[in-house]
Amino acid sequence: MQELAGAWAALRYGGAMIYPLLLLGALALVIMVDRAVVYAGMLRLPRKLFDLVEAYEFSWSELEAGLLQLPAASAYRRFLGVIAANRTRPAWWVESRAGDEAGTIEKTLSRGLWMLETIVTGAPLMGLLGTITGMMQAFKVIGASSLVAPSQVTAGVAQALIATALGLLIAILALFGFNFFARMQSQAIDRMERLGSRLLDHIRLDQADGVESPARITAAGAGA
Repeated sequence: MQELAGAWAALRYGGAMIYPLLLLGALALVIMVDRAVVYAGMLRLPRKLFDLVEAYEFSWSELEAGLLQLPAASAYRRFLGVIAANRTRPAWWVESRAGDEAGTIEKTLSRGLWMLETIVTGAPLMGLLGTITGMMQAFKVIGASSLVAPSQVTAGVAQALIATALGLLIAILALFGFNFFARMQSQAIDRMERLGSRLLDHIRLDQADGVESPARITAAGAGA
């Protein structure tokens, strides 16, 4: 408890700029925790399901059963489910719907990352502003009197250094978080595109082998 009190007392030497910097740090932490929870729920792909799609031939019913075992919010369940549900339609139509779903998933994954990117840029600038105000205070004390008060001068220098250090620390943490989640998002999108291509190839093979859609079968029966 005393260590926390000492740390807070040291931060207070940073001046008024410390409070918005701490707010940015708390905001970055909240965003990173939120993205970690979202990504953990959306981007889990069992190896068995991945190997199933990668196989040359697989059963659509087996694929659908595997997708149902994933959480409802799973990005892979949503993306691959759109393709599987529309497999009887033309391949170009399925590809268009899959692209729309991939775009929606990408927006969900990237939500809040722009704020982390802004914090990466804004925190050092706010720390620099605290540095400037601290140095102005130190120079003001020196210029106000021919006698220099060492305690007042060092207080201004401390304000400058603490604000700069805190701003850089927050920016570094936000940068690591942004790069980590951006990398995970990029890998997930690439994996979905690869699996989607496999499913579309399977649909084209089915259509080339003369597997007719239920709609065509119904129309043919009505015509007869």
